[in-house]
Amino acid sequence: MELSDSRRMKTADETAIHGRGIPSLKLMERAAQALARAAAELAGTNRTAAVFCGPGNNGGDGIAAARILMDMGFAPVRCFLAGSREKMTEDARAMERELQSAGGTLETFDPGDGRLREQVKSCGVLVDALFGVGLSRELTGDALAAVRLMNGAGRPIVSADIPSGVSADTGAILGEAVRASRTVTFSMAKPGHYIEPGCTCRGELLVADIGVPADILAEAGRGVYAIHGEDLALPRRDRLTHKGDYGKLLILAGSVGYTGAASLCAKAAVRTGAGLVYLGVPADIYEIEAVKNDEAMVIPLAGSVNGRFSAGAVPAVEKRLGGCDVCVLGPGLGRDGDTQALTQAVLRASEGPLVLDADALWAVSGALPLLAQAAGPVILTPHEGEFTRLLGRPVEDRLADSLAFASENRCAVVLKGHRTICAFPDGKAYIIDAGNPGMATGGTGDVLAGAIGALLGQMSPRRAVVTACWLHARAGDLAAERFGEYALRAGDIIDLLPEAEKEIIR
Repeated sequence: MELSDSRRMKTADETAIHGRGIPSLKLMERAAQALARAAAELAGTNRTAAVFCGPGNNGGDGIAAARILMDMGFAPVRCFLAGSREKMTEDARAMERELQSAGGTLETFDPGDGRLREQVKSCGVLVDALFGVGLSRELTGDALAAVRLMNGAGRPIVSADIPSGVSADTGAILGEAVRASRTVTFSMAKPGHYIEPGCTCRGELLVADIGVPADILAEAGRGVYAIHGEDLALPRRDRLTHKGDYGKLLILAGSVGYTGAASLCAKAAVRTGAGLVYLGVPADIYEIEAVKNDEAMVIPLAGSVNGRFSAGAVPAVEKRLGGCDVCVLGPGLGRDGDTQALTQAVLRASEGPLVLDADALWAVSGALPLLAQAAGPVILTPHEGEFTRLLGRPVEDRLADSLAFASENRCAVVLKGHRTICAFPDGKAYIIDAGNPGMATGGTGDVLAGAIGALLGQMSPRRAVVTACWLHARAGDLAAERFGEYALRAGDIIDLLPEAEKEIIR
């Protein structure tokens, strides 16, 4: 599903109104109808509501929704304006007149009204229509007080377009934000619905068609996509194939004390369908890895006195790269000069897709120009701390920063997190709408690196990266359902990759 942003969505609405002659009040009425339906479903048998509105058109949606809820039999429906009446838009004023004609009132929100808190706690549903997607400043004053009142009431909340306090473009929380049970967004979803931390405030997301023509919306997309299972497909395998058709993957990983990283990466690659998996490890841990791995072929390579790869492994690695289609480098390598030498040698020698993970990201952070010089596609898989090191500064905007880095360094960036972002140098990005906090445990990144490496040997780089990230997150969700988030292990994700894969084989 392609996403829009605040600027493009505003342009689309204006084109529909002024270019196509669609009355703005008609669009607002349709938005309000979708909002009221969603609120009524959440309210259940308790047919009472409180609607909190701002002075803009988002507030107009809320005022109209209050009237529609009254028409649906809700009583009482209290509708509050948190903001200046002088700043109300013409459309919001028009909806206030219609509310008055229906017997309702737009009350001035008084945060000091002690009785209001108890009344709100008894409502069947609350409607957040304070701010829409154009909000770019932190909440203050009456609006902030209204957000805190709604969040503290313990009642279901429906937000209009996006929870007030969440940046539609970045997912940042602007001070505080409404924690919605359900969000009804209009025409197209926005990045803030999917990017952390704002995505945690949205609840269930519904996209309502309010009548903006499809050709206008097609121009409102920004090349950023939210990815769900239905967006992906693993092809059914041809009956007449052999292991060479599904890629030869070389994994360079592990060191003394970090044998699990290498093994998890290799096992994930096997579970994601790689035809042949070669696992190159320092000689000191060869026997351990050989016992751990039956399907992957373990190769001992030159090691150093500290149990890591030595620079002496480079010639053998370069020879192995010539016979493989894909390389994954980094899980459990350790950090020293030999790791840097190995990473830089692999970057220069690898002609196929190369995945840099974990300690290889540390190694490349001081030699970023090599990324653009690589012969084949390079995929980086940092978590936020690793990405901060690569950027040389804190991450300010997960989406914009990952896209900018990918473009500047001609690589793909898989920025791991609650909603992983896959950014590509052509300016397109894909946000994975799956995953859970139980995956915040050692080894899950090694699993992802192996899954990406496996699929890179079977399909195009973009498709491989996005599909592997979704499979990894979906398997994590299946593991959380089975074992709970506290008990979830990286190995559980590997075990449930087959279930995730079966969901998208078409």
